Amino acid sequence: MKLTIQPKSEKKRAFTLVELLVVIAIIGMLVGLLLPAVQQAREAARNMQCSNNEKQLGLACLNHESTSKFFPTGGWHYAWTGEPERGFGATQPSGWLFSLLPFMEQNALYQLGMNDTSGNRATQMTTRIQTPLATINCPSRRGLKTYPHGSGTYPRTSTGTFTVSNCIKSDYACNIGTDVSHPDCLNNSGEYGYTGGLSSVTPAQIQSYRTKSTGTGLIFGYSQLTVGEVRDGLSNTYLMGEKYVNIACYETGTDGGDNETGYAGIGNEMGRLGTTVVCQDRDGYANTSAFGSAHAGSANQCFGDGSIHRISYAIDKMVHYCLSNRKDGGKYSNGESVTLTYE
Repeated sequence: MKLTIQPKSEKKRAFTLVELLVVIAIIGMLVGLLLPAVQQAREAARNMQCSNNEKQLGLACLNHESTSKFFPTGGWHYAWTGEPERGFGATQPSGWLFSLLPFMEQNALYQLGMNDTSGNRATQMTTRIQTPLATINCPSRRGLKTYPHGSGTYPRTSTGTFTVSNCIKSDYACNIGTDVSHPDCLNNSGEYGYTGGLSSVTPAQIQSYRTKSTGTGLIFGYSQLTVGEVRDGLSNTYLMGEKYVNIACYETGTDGGDNETGYAGIGNEMGRLGTTVVCQDRDGYANTSAFGSAHAGSANQCFGDGSIHRISYAIDKMVHYCLSNRKDGGKYSNGESVTLTYE
C-alpha cells in the first residue's frame, strides 16, 4: 500500500481594515510633511526668477546709461505712452520701461508706429501695449498675459488718444525718491504736459518742467539723471524694485497703483516712493506709493550699480528712506545719520 502525504496548504494572508487605515494615515502624514517643502521650493524658484527679472532690467538701465550718458527717464505723466521718434531723455513722454526696450533685445517692439502717417499708428501702439514681456512680471504674483486697463485715462500721444481694454502690467517700479511734494508723485492733472496735445509742449516748457522736478531718486518725471548726480553712490541708492499691489486687484486692474499700462509715464504705476515702508501684498489693503511684493519676508530691490538685494519688510524706516534718496549723505530728513545695512 502506497502512502501519499498531502502538502499542508498555506493560508493566504490579507491586510486587515485596521492595517490599511494605518498605511493610509502614514502616507497622508508623509504627503502633509512633503507638501510645504515642495511649495517652499517652488516659491524659492519663483523668487529667484523675480530677482533675475530685476537683474535684467537693471542691466538694461546701465546699458541705457552707457549709451545715452543718463539713466532712462520717468516720462511725463501716467496718461502718456511711448513715441519712438521722441528718442530718449526728457523729451520722451513714456516711462522708463519703454526707453529700455532697445536694450532688452526688443527694438522691433520699440519702433512700432514710428513715423507712421498711414493711420495705423494707434493699432501698432496697441500691439506694443498688448505684447506680454516675461521680464516685467513677478511669477509669484501673476502670469504672462495682459490685464484689464482699469483707468479712464487712455493712452495719449501727439496724434491724440486711443482706447485699450487690456494691456501689459509691470510688477516693478522705479525709485522716484523721497520728495512727497513732487507733482509727478502726486499725479496732479494739468501738470507736466498732461493736458493738450504734444504740440503744446515746447522744448522751453520741457526744460521748465525739468527744473520743477524735484525727484530725489534715480528715475522720476522729466528726469535725465547722470551718474555724477548720484552723490551717495550707485551702490547705496535704489534704482527700482518690486511694487506693492493689493492681492484682490491682481487680475482686475482696479488697484490705484496698477491700473495703467506698463509703458505709462511717471505715476504710481511705474514709480514708487521711499517714504513708505516696504510691504508684503495683502488682500484688501491699498497702498499706491510703497514698494512691496508677494514674497514672504522680503522684497527684491535693484540698486543703481545693478546689484539685487532682498529688503526685509522689517527694514528700518530711516534706512529705507536714505536708500531711496541719492543725495542725502546717509542722513534722515531730521538730520540723523543712518547706518545703511540690508541683505
